[in-house]
Amino acid sequence: MSATAASVTRHDWSLAEVKALFEQPFNDLLFQAQAVHRQHFDANRVQVSTLLSIKTGACPEDCKYCPQSGHYNTGLDKEKLMEVQKVLEAAAEAKAIGSTRFCMGAAWKHPSAKDMPYVLKMVEGVKALGLETCMTLGKLDQEQTKALAEAGLDYYNHNLDTSPEFYGNIITTRTYADRLETLSYVRESGMKICSGGILGMGESLNDRAGLLIQLANLPEHPESVPINMLVKVKGTPLAEEQDVDPFDFIRMLAVARIMMPKSHVRLSAGREQMNEQMQALAFLAGANSIFYGEKLLTTGNPQADKDMLLFKRLGIQPEAREEHDDEVHQAAIEQALVEQRDSKLFYDATA
Repeated sequence: MSATAASVTRHDWSLAEVKALFEQPFNDLLFQAQAVHRQHFDANRVQVSTLLSIKTGACPEDCKYCPQSGHYNTGLDKEKLMEVQKVLEAAAEAKAIGSTRFCMGAAWKHPSAKDMPYVLKMVEGVKALGLETCMTLGKLDQEQTKALAEAGLDYYNHNLDTSPEFYGNIITTRTYADRLETLSYVRESGMKICSGGILGMGESLNDRAGLLIQLANLPEHPESVPINMLVKVKGTPLAEEQDVDPFDFIRMLAVARIMMPKSHVRLSAGREQMNEQMQALAFLAGANSIFYGEKLLTTGNPQADKDMLLFKRLGIQPEAREEHDDEVHQAAIEQALVEQRDSKLFYDATA
């Protein structure tokens, strides 16, 4: 398959086709992925996001990879929903270190009616800072999705995690159909979709291909596709899984790039375990988005200064987005923080 042919946006991938991509010689696969990447993106620009856990622990879901699940004892403290003011301060700090998108994650099966006003204030406040906004809150209904869109949420993250066939081995408290329904609601609302999966949970090559087929065969490709490497946490059922072969992980990124040529492919969880050479290969394979900062929800992430040093060595620049001039933007930051300073938007989400 030529790079030109592969760069055409498709929604009809078959398992045989995708496995053939995976089974190419490594150099051929990377060459094809890089050729596709250059047709749609500046190969030396990477989108930079920061992720903040706005409500940590005690999640009722039983995802076997997740230290936030209330089903496992991982030593993670249960925390309240963050105060809106503190979220906005964290967002301003993220912007100061170069992030263009601020992602907020809550350990919920779904947001409750009492949660939503606080969540919407966070979206509105972060948006006022001039950042793109992203949230992951679990399953949504149509009313909640519409409210988030009207508040200005740009992206909603809802990962499929793995193939439909393997999914039941990892999660039993939410169905695959539930996840697809939430993605459908998000798309109907006009928001952008961030959806990907995790490698290293014991899945087969067919499962990795199956995950990408589910994503690429959606009516519209997700704008952002995070590819995660399992972060093994003591106390979770997957703590003793075998490590993912680094070349297999790079292959996953490359195949995702070929199948979804216009999507941002995010090098996501597990990056702390990757050396600089592996990260450089990931960018060559078509990854063009990272999480930036010292913490990714509840697990470590490479420090921001190390990321910028690596970018400098590779000749990579953070991807820019259109913003107001600095004076207008600074005024927006100050106003948003002042508006929230005296608010009472703080409550115990576990009460």
